[in-house]
Amino acid sequence: MDAAGAFTGNPAAVCLLPAGATPSDGWRQAVAAEMNLSETAFVERREAGWAIRWMTPEAEVDLCGHATLASAHALYEEGLVEAATELVFASRSGPLRARRLGRADDAGRALLELDFPATAPAPAEAPPGLLEALGVGEALTVARSRFDVLVQLADEAAVRALEPDLRRLRAVDARGVIVTAAGDAVDLVSRFFAPAVGVDEDPVTGSAHCALAPFWAERLGRKTLRARQLSRRGGRLELELVGERVKLRGAAVTTLRGELTVPLD
Repeated sequence: MDAAGAFTGNPAAVCLLPAGATPSDGWRQAVAAEMNLSETAFVERREAGWAIRWMTPEAEVDLCGHATLASAHALYEEGLVEAATELVFASRSGPLRARRLGRADDAGRALLELDFPATAPAPAEAPPGLLEALGVGEALTVARSRFDVLVQLADEAAVRALEPDLRRLRAVDARGVIVTAAGDAVDLVSRFFAPAVGVDEDPVTGSAHCALAPFWAERLGRKTLRARQLSRRGGRLELELVGERVKLRGAAVTTLRGELTVPLD
């Protein structure tokens, strides 16, 4: 999310579980560790829709954007739901909606839209050692969202230049650290580091933009925003703040299909 093509954006594994399957948490975590991606999504059919859970190689997380987008993409691509059907995923963060939009991206791929809860950050003191771990002398703003610490820097160049000490960042009391600035060619740019849950730098982080959308909407006076995450793989998102929800729009591409041969436990 958002992939400009194969081998860009944020890779996610999607495990479509057989109907009625109830694998243990240990099995799911072992699969996520084997996939060794920032998140693996586990999707199962329910009477009222679908359920989704996400795991990094080391831990389960409460909200993940790119793996939800990948899951919706997989369900549409595999013909398990019709293109016009809106998906509703039951999750640890409440019901999450996904749908195919009636337009395509610049590469001609169908755009998907996620409907997620906003996690507006509130001003906070920088945790001890945070700025030193990031290698920055000062920040314009430090805030905390439901999951992460957010640090605003002076400009896009400062975000691009970051070379954080990941060992020290692991000690920060948060799921991850969002570093952001106003963008040169887009409204906002960011990077996301979460070594505490086994993800040194995430390529494109949908859930982080649930905090970035209200943060930048307030500063820019606009509720529709264009965002770019400045990881090595990079990714683009369209954001829209609607009340206490965030619409995240992007595209996905399938690069691998396979079948797990290990038994469920």
